[in-house]
Amino acid sequence: MTSAPAPHHTAVSERAALLVWQLDAVWSLFEHHRPALDDDACYWEPVPGASWTVRRDAGGRWAADWQVPEPEPVPVTTIAWTGWHIGYWWTTTLGHCFGDGAPDRTEIRWPGGADAAARWLEELKDRWRDELLGLGDAELDSTERTASLPWGEGLRLVDIAAWVNFELAKNVSEIGQLLHLRGAGSGAGATGSGRGVA
Repeated sequence: MTSAPAPHHTAVSERAALLVWQLDAVWSLFEHHRPALDDDACYWEPVPGASWTVRRDAGGRWAADWQVPEPEPVPVTTIAWTGWHIGYWWTTTLGHCFGDGAPDRTEIRWPGGADAAARWLEELKDRWRDELLGLGDAELDSTERTASLPWGEGLRLVDIAAWVNFELAKNVSEIGQLLHLRGAGSGAGATGSGRGVA
């Protein structure tokens, strides 16, 4: 496994630099898993017929399984669903904290394959990283940018940024675990079932 990147020593807020260092460390784990991520791995269902995944809708666009409130227990997810979920919360958080808002969840779509998804997530990561590097302590302590988020009411921007790093670490760990299970032959024969029309 790759080692964590060295902390940045640029003229930015010390806390922003730490958040970016954490982000880079987590992203290095994603890059460690990236060579094993192909389309079959993304659509492999660890629990055949009982996994949340992404599916083509009647219009041919990729839609993620979703239910409110979440069922108990929460379904096991495919790598494709987990990748979509990373993109969903990153798009939403970026849009509300550094833009004019974000699209509805149903409009944030899986790009339709491992390579396209990796590019999508890397673009979101780079944008998030650049935004963090531009923050001073006053902005990190402010709740102004987080006020319109669907989650995080009353939280400072630094709290949301720390949560994003934590959530990314959790999701990347889930991707790694799914790759290990698939590699070990768990659920053999369940590949590709997320590709049908919902």
